[in-house]
Parts: sequence; structure tokens; C-alpha cells
Amino acid sequence: MMVQTHSRKAYRMLTLLAMYLFISSNALAQENRGREVLRSPLHKAKEVNPDTRLILTFPSKFMLKNAGTIRIYDAANDELVDMLDMSIPPGPRNTRTLPPYDSFVYTFVGDKVYTVKEPDTNSKHVYQKNYIGGNLETDAFHFYPVIVRGNTAIICPHNNKLKYNKTYYVQIDADVFSVDNGSFNGFKGKKDWLFSTKKLAPSFTSGSYTVSADGKGDFNTVQGAVDFLPEKNPERKTIFIKNGKYDEIIYFRNKENITFLGEDREKVIINYANNGVFNTRLMSADPALSKGSHSLRAVFAVHNSNGIHLANMTLRSLGEKPAQAEALLILGQRNIVSHVNIEGSGDALQATGTIYVTNSKIQGFGDNVLGYGSVFFNSCDFVSTYGPHLWVRNTQSNHGNVLLNCTLRTIGDVKTTIARAPNSNGFSYPYVEAVLIDCQLDGIVPEGWGKVADIPDNIRYWEYNSTTLDGKPVDVSRRHPASRQLDKEKDAELIKNYSNPAYILDGWLPDLGDLKF
Repeated sequence: MMVQTHSRKAYRMLTLLAMYLFISSNALAQENRGREVLRSPLHKAKEVNPDTRLILTFPSKFMLKNAGTIRIYDAANDELVDMLDMSIPPGPRNTRTLPPYDSFVYTFVGDKVYTVKEPDTNSKHVYQKNYIGGNLETDAFHFYPVIVRGNTAIICPHNNKLKYNKTYYVQIDADVFSVDNGSFNGFKGKKDWLFSTKKLAPSFTSGSYTVSADGKGDFNTVQGAVDFLPEKNPERKTIFIKNGKYDEIIYFRNKENITFLGEDREKVIINYANNGVFNTRLMSADPALSKGSHSLRAVFAVHNSNGIHLANMTLRSLGEKPAQAEALLILGQRNIVSHVNIEGSGDALQATGTIYVTNSKIQGFGDNVLGYGSVFFNSCDFVSTYGPHLWVRNTQSNHGNVLLNCTLRTIGDVKTTIARAPNSNGFSYPYVEAVLIDCQLDGIVPEGWGKVADIPDNIRYWEYNSTTLDGKPVDVSRRHPASRQLDKEKDAELIKNYSNPAYILDGWLPDLGDLKF
């Protein structure tokens, strides 16, 4: 009897001990999970897109440091595929203030820019460098190797380094990040972070491709999708962009017949902290941007490309201070922008060629539309936070900017002009054309138009039926002497012609097709 009693007590003690150990181990596991840094792609993930970002989500506040390296290796042979040296700063900082601008910013930036003929992205230079668009002679950009958003670090490998049907592992030095609880010890390699890419690329014969930041599409990035497409596309290709925030600079040249279609205008956001200081290169005075030179300062840049359609998305240039930083730069023929928010931190849109823009918002600090092309704006919303809405630079050989049924407004108590065309850097623009038909105006100074060339005889600053936001006629009695008010009867033919996109766009009548919303 006594033996049985002791046996039962021992059993109960062992049971209690087992329960205690189980609870303790669970608590410890939960504590460890609470301190774990989550990875995307997951460790040992398969079917990963080669243009993936490497995303770390920390359990608490963390700091990105300017030390250490992030390395990606081919798991088959341990060959180094890509490296991000965090001791190299991303690029020149924008130190511009409100006008008057600090001119020295531009004077001393030139010697800091990468030599664009240097092909090795892993060599240590003054600033980070990434080739966007694929041309090693002209397409070197400064970039942010890691983007921080809340408790998330988005690691951006150099473009086109990872390939299909490969397995890679990631090593991150412990001093790249610091965490409040000191728990980050880095990633050592195969045992910590390993993933495999998709075996095959999408078919070139497909008519559409999906971009999804979460990796559930054909590509993770917009640039990855556009790099995949050939220059010549006799049949239109559609890049469908799912809702998400895409932190990237988009640049391509010599492409044709591509539609970029967002899932939701407000929820597809392509943004970047790019500007003319961070990525600087002088623009050519030639409307064609001769010798392959192009501006590097835009978020989304379409260079020498035709039949490009952008629809249903937001393009946003990020910046704490105003800068020359277009959200969209587009150069080419028969291009369409439909239902797009174009938000620049300085300028908003640079447009050269024949371009039709409809039902879109163009918002910036001033000179919000800049360019040499023929651009027809239909039912668009122009918003300025400081300066003129337009700086048109067309020549005698083509039309300029025409605004039909548009709204021009400012934010707050700001008063500004519709357009300006002063002499600039030794160039004058005596044939500029900016025509407003049936537009609503708010926040426009009484003279309406800004400074023009010394000889204004051929300038076409024309208005017809400008009203206030509530539909009342605008007082035009003090308009600039170089401007003209069109008369409903005397100028009926002009009004009719300038209301027709084909008349402005060299005979091209845009077909919106599936871009109607």
C-alpha cells in the first residue's frame, strides 16, 4: 500500500514537472518568436521572382546603420552574385530651400556623380550606383540600397543580378541593423536565408503580365516587367500592376506599345525620393534630348518610346523640400496618360512629343508641366503649391499645351500664374503656345500669365471662357498684354480646332480603348 502511495506521488510530480517544462518551453519559444526577424521571401521559399526585394520585418524599432554589407550568393557554387556596401551613402542630398535657391548645390555636385562607363556596380565609389534601363553607358543612377518603412527594411538588390532557375542564400552582417533589444545577429547564409527562383520566365507570347509587390505575380517590380519586354512589340503588351507601394525609379528607352494599368488609382503608388541633386545630369536644349542624354531626376521616365499608355495609378516624387523632381518624364509619340495622379516634389510632369493626358491630376511646387512637346490635356486637375502651372517650351514647328475643360488651382492662399516662358540659359521661347478652353481657375493672379520672351509677337497665350470654380466668368481685364481672349463668334474656327486633339497632336486622334474608366 505504501509503495503505491509513493508511486502515485512520484507520478504526480513527474506530471507537474513535464507540464512546467512544456509551458516554459512554449513561453521561451513564443519569446523567441517575438524577437524573430521575419523574412520575405521565406527561408527555403521556392518559385521566387528574380526581381524580388529582400524584406525584413523587425519585432520592434530598429536602425539602419552605415556599416557592413548585404551579400547574395549562388548556392550551387558559393559565387558572390551581388553585394550592397552600406558604408557607401546613397547619393547627394537635396539641400535646396525655398526660393532663393542655394546655387552652390549644383556647383559642387558634378564631381560626385559616378563615371557612367564604369560597369562594376560593386566597386566602392562615392555614392551607391544602380543601372536602370540596362544601358551601361547612360543609365547609371544613384539609389537607396535599403528603404525603411516603419519596422520593415526593404533591401533592393542591384537590377538584373538574380536569374531564373537558381538557388541563392543571403548573408547580412550584424552591424547593418541595430535593434533596441540587441537581438539582431545578422544572417550567416544557407542555414539562415535560402530561396529558389522560378524555373522559367513568363512567355514572350503572352499579351499581359502581372506585377505584385508581394511576389504573387509574374514580377515583383515594375522595372522588372518592363526590362523583360523587348523593344519592338507589334502587338500591345499590358503590364497590370496590383495594389501596393512600389519604391523604385522606373526608366526605359526605345520601347513601344506597352500599357501600364494599375488596379486602383489611389492604391497603386509608384514613388521614390529622386530629384535633380540626387541624380543630376544636364538636360539638352534640343527637344529630342540629343546624343542619348536624358534626365535622371524623375520617378517614372519614358524615353524615346511610342504608344506607351499609363492608366489608373499614382506617381509620386518624394522629398521634404522642393526640388527639380518630376513624377513623370515622357518623351515620344502617341503616348497616353489616363486617370493618373502625377505628384512632383518640384516639377510634376515633363512632356515632349505628342501626348494625350486625360482625367489626371498634375500637382507640384511650380512649373508643374515642363517640356517641348504637343500635349493635349482633357478634364485634368492642375494643382500648384507655389509657382506657375506651365513652362511651355515648344518651337514654331509644333503646338504646345492645350487645356480643355481643366481646373487650375492652388493650395491655401497661394496666388500664381497660368504659365511663364522666360529666357533661360541663353535660350528663348518666342513661339510658346498655351491655350485654355472652358477651364475653371482659382488662385490665379489678375494678369494671368507670367514672363515671356523679349519679342512676344508670336506667343499664343490664349483663353476662352475661363470661369471661377463656381462657374462665374473670370475678370480678365488686367490680363498680360501678350495674351489674348478668344471670341466665341470671331474665333469660332480656332476654338473648334483647338478643342480637337488631332489638330494639336499632328493628326493623331487618341483611342482610349480599355483606358476608359
